[in-house]
Amino acid sequence: MKKIVGLCLLSANLLLLSCNKGAVEPFSISAEEIKSGGGNTVFNTSQNAFAQPNPDLSGDEELLFFVGNSFFNQNWVSSPASTKARDGLGPLFNARSCSGCHFKDGRGEPLQVNQANSKGFLMRMSINGTDAHGGPNPHPIYGDQLNENSVVLNDPAEGRVEVVWEYITKTYADGTTKELRKPIYTVYDASGNEITNTNFSPRVGQQVIGLGLLEAIAESDLHALTTAYEDLGISGKINYVYNHETGTTEVGRFGWKANQPSIRQQVAGAFVGDMGITSPIFSQQNNTAGQTQYDTLAHGGNPEIETDDFDKVVLYCSNLAVPARRDTDTDEVKKGQQLFNEIGCVGCHNPKFTTTTHEDFPYLGNQTIYPYTDMLLHDMGEGLADHRTDYLANGTEWRTQPLWGLGLIERVNGHSFLLHDGRARNIEEAILWHGGEASIVLEKFMELNAEDRAAVLAFLQSL
Repeated sequence: MKKIVGLCLLSANLLLLSCNKGAVEPFSISAEEIKSGGGNTVFNTSQNAFAQPNPDLSGDEELLFFVGNSFFNQNWVSSPASTKARDGLGPLFNARSCSGCHFKDGRGEPLQVNQANSKGFLMRMSINGTDAHGGPNPHPIYGDQLNENSVVLNDPAEGRVEVVWEYITKTYADGTTKELRKPIYTVYDASGNEITNTNFSPRVGQQVIGLGLLEAIAESDLHALTTAYEDLGISGKINYVYNHETGTTEVGRFGWKANQPSIRQQVAGAFVGDMGITSPIFSQQNNTAGQTQYDTLAHGGNPEIETDDFDKVVLYCSNLAVPARRDTDTDEVKKGQQLFNEIGCVGCHNPKFTTTTHEDFPYLGNQTIYPYTDMLLHDMGEGLADHRTDYLANGTEWRTQPLWGLGLIERVNGHSFLLHDGRARNIEEAILWHGGEASIVLEKFMELNAEDRAAVLAFLQSL
């Protein structure tokens, strides 16, 4: 933890010049920082940059990694089918494969106007109150997310989501303006009637790189960051969530609201929620007691993904390598990184951790990594609010998104949509949507001149 604080103090004590007066003296970016994932870093800038295995995998583990990759990428089919290892899709689903939401292990796309089938978008649902474990209270008919597809021919499934865009303008201190787009969602049931009295939260799939390293960050390091930047109005908190395997409450690490405690549960939740595939963790089909019309449909076994295959997918998701940084020798990127530190972005996007022991994959431990996240929940303001609670996360709070790989998303996925619902069309728009605890930092960014703003964006593209 001393190393983390030391990095921030060092950055703050570098040559401090007014962000609007003259040039900021560039500083050195170390070779260690370039390897964002420590020993789990790869130097790959291709369209497959997010799909590379951890270089520390043994030969046998690398073989299992590629088997897990096949289960991640290939489509599941409905039962009964001759492909016994991959049948059991549904009865309700949003995607036929993991890669349907995480194409090339990257990011999904936002819902578009008049779009029939989304590419990595889904709508979370709940009603007021909590479930037996303190999590969101599932909708009595639809459960915790709307599934727009069914294995039954010509079946309208649970309904559909529509979006329209409202446009707003942000103005920088120098008079430059930037247009932002705000999505307005309407959710309809299978009969075309609007679903009301329900808490909704739109989501797009995140890039899957470096998850095992994030799982290996010590809880004590996260605790230390909850009060580290109170002078900037920033006060993060850990989301404590239920682990269905251990029956205990643990630190939430994954998901937009940090509502999953482990990669295993994150993977299992996606299998059953997005594809209707039961697993060793979640053994019940994804239709609710209010959807008895699906009860008699054939299934693909119990569980539908067997334990050995499930474990291979977990190994795969835990060991996707992190791409190295790029362009770190340019003065613009160095200047941008210094400004990023000085205006306080590190208050949430903490640069550095050293991982602790990982029980399943020991080589993920004792790695110095640069994910640019604190893994904590922060109030992001009314502009990004979904008004849906998720364990300790309230309706304005979101987990700090890791920034590693940020500059490669467009190359990997062919788009640059960001934030939890993809509303931001690029990095600059994502910054301008920050509010709440980030208001002081956002104001400092908006006071920068055009050259300095461009430098910050160049730094973020280097991650």
